[in-house]
Amino acid sequence: MNRNTITIAVRAATSVLALGFAGSTMALGIAGKTSDGMEYSAEIYGYARLNASYDVDEDISNSTRSGDFSKVNTGDDEDNEISGHFGADAVQSRLGVKAMLPHDVKVVVEGDFRPGSLRLRHAYGEYMGWMAGQNWSNYTSFVGFTPTLDFDALPGNAGVQFRAAQLRYTNGPLSISAEEPLSYSGLIDGAGGDAEKEGLPVLTARLENKSGVFSYSTAAILRQVSYDTGTNDDDAIGYGAFAAVTLSATDSLKLYGVINYTNGANTYLYRSGENFAAEDGYVDGSGNLELISGYGGTVGLTIDLGSDRSINAGVGMTEVDWDDAEQDLGSAVIGDKHETNTSAMINYQWHLQKNVTMGIEYAYYMVDEVDGDDGDASRLLFAAQYNF
Repeated sequence: MNRNTITIAVRAATSVLALGFAGSTMALGIAGKTSDGMEYSAEIYGYARLNASYDVDEDISNSTRSGDFSKVNTGDDEDNEISGHFGADAVQSRLGVKAMLPHDVKVVVEGDFRPGSLRLRHAYGEYMGWMAGQNWSNYTSFVGFTPTLDFDALPGNAGVQFRAAQLRYTNGPLSISAEEPLSYSGLIDGAGGDAEKEGLPVLTARLENKSGVFSYSTAAILRQVSYDTGTNDDDAIGYGAFAAVTLSATDSLKLYGVINYTNGANTYLYRSGENFAAEDGYVDGSGNLELISGYGGTVGLTIDLGSDRSINAGVGMTEVDWDDAEQDLGSAVIGDKHETNTSAMINYQWHLQKNVTMGIEYAYYMVDEVDGDDGDASRLLFAAQYNF
């Protein structure tokens, strides 16, 4: 530990304790100077949150009381639905520490309690445009994001909406990264089984900026998809791209839009497949690796009602192309796969104080499977969040 670090640790105990607003949250912070006069600051931030859901048709909730596409009954199973399910939890609650150190070094460590124990969300440092650690994937944007109460939000949102270990460089509106590959569902077994291999990091590039009332973000991704059983192996290059926009049409109206396409990178097509991601590819009976493509998007709006109240509404969908996989592997393997996931929601949110937000949301979920079966479900969600 160098002398400045020791000085920071000692002087922090005698620094002025302050409550300050950071964006829409109130953070508990300390600030001071090192022995050579360099400034530093640190803050503890987070929130406590209650989510309470009522599933009207069938129980499709998971932790944080978010809706789960994999729990929507389809086909004959709809005849066995049991309606009326209530549940509540506080596992979305969050705690983080952010420090701004001498020489423009930034450090963030943040966690939450989903699905019921402390988990790491962010842990990274930034210096001179370089960021290293776990953070949102660079193939992600919150431009075009329709505000939802459901923690998992709409299918088709921009990018992966997950966090990844990475090395990223940002220069103005452009950022590039090399990231830990995220493979939520892997490959479908035709000959390779569980032998998916991550041989190379994922490469991404993103351009994000704002001009007047218009914000935009666009990104591209390249990844290697491969498997190796020891006797059979194959690989292919997966890719994807998205574009997202937010338009402040008037003082009281915002419009949102996202479109996303992936091929062999469906983990990065948010909420495709059973719930979060469809498989990236499959191995056919001859041992050849074939990629699976998909696309998705969202549209939404916010109406500012004044007095810290708003109405938000949106619809999102993803569609995965299973035709080749069904032809090669058969309907017995592919028939129950989710071809289309769709959800629509409307919510009312109000801020009782700057650091207290409450809201109620209605959402409708619909699933269409490859074999033609479909199903739907409706639900209500209440949320109360207390920021600090």
